[in-house]
Amino acid sequence: MDSFLSQKQIGQRIAKLRKSKGFSQAELAKSLGISRSSLAQVELGNRNVGLQEIQRMSVTLTFSVDDFLSESFGHYLMPGETITDQVQEPAIRVSIPSFNAAKFKNVILYILEWCGGKPNVGETVLYKLLYFSDFNYYEIYEEHLSGAKYRKLPFGPVPQNSDLIINQMVKKGELQKIKTTFHGYVQIRLLPLVKADLTLFRGSEIEVIDKVINQMSEWSASTISDYSHKDMPWMATHEGEEINYELVFYREPPFSVRPYAEESEAS
Repeated sequence: MDSFLSQKQIGQRIAKLRKSKGFSQAELAKSLGISRSSLAQVELGNRNVGLQEIQRMSVTLTFSVDDFLSESFGHYLMPGETITDQVQEPAIRVSIPSFNAAKFKNVILYILEWCGGKPNVGETVLYKLLYFSDFNYYEIYEEHLSGAKYRKLPFGPVPQNSDLIINQMVKKGELQKIKTTFHGYVQIRLLPLVKADLTLFRGSEIEVIDKVINQMSEWSASTISDYSHKDMPWMATHEGEEINYELVFYREPPFSVRPYAEESEAS
């Protein structure tokens, strides 16, 4: 492969050709034997693509590999376009999660069992731990964990109807809500009064939640909120709108949690 082509340029060219031939990411990914999310990472320039993969693409998209790798690739562009600026972000499909209320309640209980006693873990921190658990799981497995829907609010992503659900849990004696102060700020804390039902979880779900707890449960509300504001799903969503789970496939390090490099080697 010619050394003058950067990984990002290769991704841009693939995206351009795919769109010009009328293929969706899912269709092209299937023909290559890789996941759609891996192809999204290729088009963003975040994942290496081998010559064999490019050759398979050339068959599906009917282009010459030599032309693809040459400076004359510009003949695929529309008048006035340039190689580096004509490719827009790949189209994002709509992901409609199916909310599992029982699972969501038990994710809350599980997180609070492990870190609810920490003085920094109020509602703000809890909501971000829930968000990263749900969205990290979706990035890795392309399946929903709790299926909770999150909205972009000023202090970061917040699960919809969380107040209603938490109040129900308080009334049922599953949670205790207390008001405290932490570093001079009023804080609402939640303490678990019952244990989470682990029979509702897969081992992979517990693993993802545990990693989020281990990474972020010591962070202050301001630290974890600032971190969530730099995550692609939050940044790409308008204020007050629901955050699309599909946006996790456009994450970059350190937010991306899926081992795309390993997928590339396997293909």
